[in-house]
Amino acid sequence: MKAKILFVVLLVALIATACAAPTAAPTAAPPTKAPAAAPTTAPAAPTAAPAAATKAPEPTKAPAPTTAPAATSKGTIKIASQSPLSGDQASLGEGIKLGTQLAVEQLSKPLVDLGYKVEYVPFDDQAKPDVGVANAKNLVTDPDIMVVIGHLNSGVAIPSSEVYKDTDLAMVSPANTNPNVTDRGYATVNRVCGRDDVQGPSGAEFAAKELKVKSVYILHDKTTYGQGVAEFFRDTAKTLGLNILGFEGTEEKANFDPILTPIKAANPDLIYFGGLYPQAGPLIKQARAKGINSILLGPDGLDSSDFAKLAGDAAVNTYYTSVAAPAAAFPDAAQFIKDFKAKFNKDPQPFAAHAYDSAAIALKAIAAVAKDAKPTRKAVSAAIRATKDFKGITGVYTFNKNGDPTIAKYFFIKVTSGDPAKWDANPIAKTLEIAPPEKK
Repeated sequence: MKAKILFVVLLVALIATACAAPTAAPTAAPPTKAPAAAPTTAPAAPTAAPAAATKAPEPTKAPAPTTAPAATSKGTIKIASQSPLSGDQASLGEGIKLGTQLAVEQLSKPLVDLGYKVEYVPFDDQAKPDVGVANAKNLVTDPDIMVVIGHLNSGVAIPSSEVYKDTDLAMVSPANTNPNVTDRGYATVNRVCGRDDVQGPSGAEFAAKELKVKSVYILHDKTTYGQGVAEFFRDTAKTLGLNILGFEGTEEKANFDPILTPIKAANPDLIYFGGLYPQAGPLIKQARAKGINSILLGPDGLDSSDFAKLAGDAAVNTYYTSVAAPAAAFPDAAQFIKDFKAKFNKDPQPFAAHAYDSAAIALKAIAAVAKDAKPTRKAVSAAIRATKDFKGITGVYTFNKNGDPTIAKYFFIKVTSGDPAKWDANPIAKTLEIAPPEKK
């Protein structure tokens, strides 16, 4: 019986011990660790989300590839550009971007030595006025941006420069030729190229006196630039006695048959096209296919190797006037061409060398007013307008009271090959140096 009692006591003890183990486990389980980890991890997600949202509103801003880093004791100075970096005019727009980029990389040392970090920020205006204005409103909010190099299109530059003007932000254009770019008299607007009220009339004189044509059919692209230069050409052509067989605008880019049919019937000695190469290339190609043998003449908007790419052999024996000859035409641009090819593995497009000079003028002016402290935009604008006898790689520049160069060069060029790689070899038939007209 005692043994039985002992067995029962032992059994009860074992059961009690066994029951004690599972009771301890839940107590020791770390319910306090789980809640601690959860709130620590959770805030990471909402922190990352706003960062992505901040970048989204900058769809037209290309990556900023260029910085001239050094001491930053006096802060950062940014050089911006606006030109088409996408769309069918990107070939010329990229030339402006890369020319500016090379200048910032090579010519920022005086500002770096003064203690500034210099950055280059290119914007894509897509050759569209509304995009250019939207970019302008965006970039003027950055107080580090001291100058804008651009635009390519006068129709984009004119409304965008209204935004720059309101914040005293200077603009130096390598390519805008419409008279109204500078005739508004803004202290902030400058250009290193010539004007359409010289380019158009000079083209008419070249047609009458050098090409010896008697009749002309005039087309334009309905833009501020294209229609403007076509009207200047027309007005002078009339005074020279040329027979104007037609004057019309078109936004067509693919099928020119409805336009070419009346031109073929009129059989002009010359077709003048006020516009750019994306239209002019297909236009002349379809004209030749239709049996139209009229000479084609256009303004600097035809000055791109993409014109030959689009027109092929139909480009041969066409002519264009230009305010920016191939870089090879400027003896002082030899090192620029070498450096450009080494860095970008391509030849500089028209306006790349003029963009380099535009940026060079801006950088020198900024350095002149940034010696003691970071300058105001108004001081930079005044320094740029005061530019006198600046020796660039494309010429010597002095700005007049409106921001035009006191002397500009105009080139008359014949296309001799349908090979885009030989575009820079097109011979210059004639060069003129002409002062801007007095503002009426």
